[in-house]
Amino acid sequence: MSAFPERQHSTIHGGQPSSPELQKVRNRRVGDALAADEEQRVVAENTGGFGHRVFITAEVAVSKIFPAGFGWQGASVIADSNFGLATDSAGFALTTGLGDATGVLIGHTTYFAIKKMVVDKDIDLGEQAQVGLLLGTGAFHAGTAWQPIVNFLHDQAHCSFTQTVAGTVAGCGFMFFVGLRVARHLYAGFMPAVAPPMYDNLRADAALSLSIGGATGCFVGTDVSFVHNGIDQNWLRSVVGIEEGTSDLVGMATAGTSTALGFTALQMGQNVVYPAGRNWVD
Repeated sequence: MSAFPERQHSTIHGGQPSSPELQKVRNRRVGDALAADEEQRVVAENTGGFGHRVFITAEVAVSKIFPAGFGWQGASVIADSNFGLATDSAGFALTTGLGDATGVLIGHTTYFAIKKMVVDKDIDLGEQAQVGLLLGTGAFHAGTAWQPIVNFLHDQAHCSFTQTVAGTVAGCGFMFFVGLRVARHLYAGFMPAVAPPMYDNLRADAALSLSIGGATGCFVGTDVSFVHNGIDQNWLRSVVGIEEGTSDLVGMATAGTSTALGFTALQMGQNVVYPAGRNWVD
């Protein structure tokens, strides 16, 4: 007879045998953990890693975010000079929201048309136009809300520049998110490139909206009226401030630069923090 009889159960600390049921649970948990690690590895390989995230961030900033700010500012010139609309009017808000949306739609489709000609001939421009309309609808909501939000925070709530930036990030980011969800409900039934509202794209839409909020927040830096008791509160003024006498075209380019900078700043934070496969850029 062996001095070490065959054990029927594995043991736990203290030398007590664990039941077969408990051991099965442990084995299943180990297997699940290994499977999750393997899935994470595959996701990281398939998404291209951090470099891919940086590329998508730059691509979006150039093709959509800069044109959004450019279009908003251009529409504000038209609303003021051509239509005589006051900045606190509904007409001004709607006109600038339309300019924002138009910039996104035109910028997105133009970028991918060029990319199709130069890089990838398999790009479906019809699908890209649908995606541009989806994003443009979100931009319309955020762009329309921008001036009323800034007016309220600056003129009525008497917030500082930094407080106004933070409030605009939250308010316009939320409005962009609302616009995306509305667009998914409206377009998914007849636009194959637009996915219907689901939990997965809910998270992606929310993450994208946060970065869009950053774009709208930095856009507040173009307003050089944040002077209190002779102190200039606008710490972005030297970078993206639109001064009196600035030409319309230069002002539009400056506005586009501000939105691109704000978007890139918040999105790069997400690029660093989010695990592979968990952010909208993956």
